[in-house]
Amino acid sequence: MKKLLNFIKIEHALFTLPMIYSGVFLASKEKPSNELLLLVLLASVGARTVAMTLNRIIDREIDKRNPRTTGRELPSGKLTLWQVSIVLTGALFLYLAAAYQISDFCFRLSPIPLFVFIVYPYLKRFTPLAHFGVGLGMAMAPLGGWFAITGSFANLSTGLILPTFVLFWGSGFDIIYSTLDEQFDRGANLFSFPSRFGKERALQISAGLHFLAFLVLVVLFFHSLKGLVAVPPLLLSGLLLFLEQKKADDVELAFFRINILLGFNIFAMVILPTVIS
Repeated sequence: MKKLLNFIKIEHALFTLPMIYSGVFLASKEKPSNELLLLVLLASVGARTVAMTLNRIIDREIDKRNPRTTGRELPSGKLTLWQVSIVLTGALFLYLAAAYQISDFCFRLSPIPLFVFIVYPYLKRFTPLAHFGVGLGMAMAPLGGWFAITGSFANLSTGLILPTFVLFWGSGFDIIYSTLDEQFDRGANLFSFPSRFGKERALQISAGLHFLAFLVLVVLFFHSLKGLVAVPPLLLSGLLLFLEQKKADDVELAFFRINILLGFNIFAMVILPTVIS
């Protein structure tokens, strides 16, 4: 079990889970039922596990050649392809079953994230824009939460604001993470911003994406939140995005710890106006 949990990086679900529930509460006129909140949780765990498992399976030969990733479960032989395929099947069933229980609308849309999860691991073989594949995969989290409540495309322009933030945020921090593999990616002819443009230029692009992400949060505040109680989390979000860039050389701090704080801070920004009012 420890190997499996490490394989799917269950702790990384903390990036997207606050975003999913932020989408839920942004779309809600009243508190969602506990049943729906549980179904959203199950769907998110299933989808996140499918995404990570597919990524590990598709990249297993690359991971075997990369000194940083040779210790991962598949390339090292700690887990077999058969074992992780069972994990993939179980997670896929959980995701689809939860989506079906949420609504027919969500079930009909459920193949779309799966398509993204399959395609984006291949992008780095062809284009540096692969980072935006990661951001797009993450951006579907708050959009899925929004659809879990609305069950339609109604008022979608409002529902797309938070996913746009996540697209810029996720793409930006994936660039930071990819600096760990700059030399390997260059030698293996893999496409990333650091391997194609150099680390300094790549981090400048990452900073630009995170600046855009903060601007989108400002739009979200004035469009959907407005209450003064949301101002401190909004400003803290800007500070955390700034710190993520300042601490980009410490990838563990910038990529993992700061981003988890940022995700839960966004959730607080969304729910505080409702809770206090």
